Amino acid sequence: MEWWVIVGIIVLIAILLTVGIPFNLVKGSGQVVMKLTIGVLFLFFFNLFGASFGLHIPINAFTALMVGLLGLPGIACLTAAHIFIL
Repeated sequence: MEWWVIVGIIVLIAILLTVGIPFNLVKGSGQVVMKLTIGVLFLFFFNLFGASFGLHIPINAFTALMVGLLGLPGIACLTAAHIFIL
């Protein structure tokens, strides 16, 4: 490694130890992860029950975040896109 990379990492660690991690950043990222997880679970169960009707929505970061943020309207939008566009 270059010496300036090591110095930069040490400086960042020192700043985080003195200032600390902002609480809002941790709280916000925790909420995003929770919504992403809920979206993945909704999509999993939708794909499980939608397979009998020939419906499948791929589980990726975009679809999971969309369903996690919007909930059932998000699943409805993705289903409509799957039926009418794909």
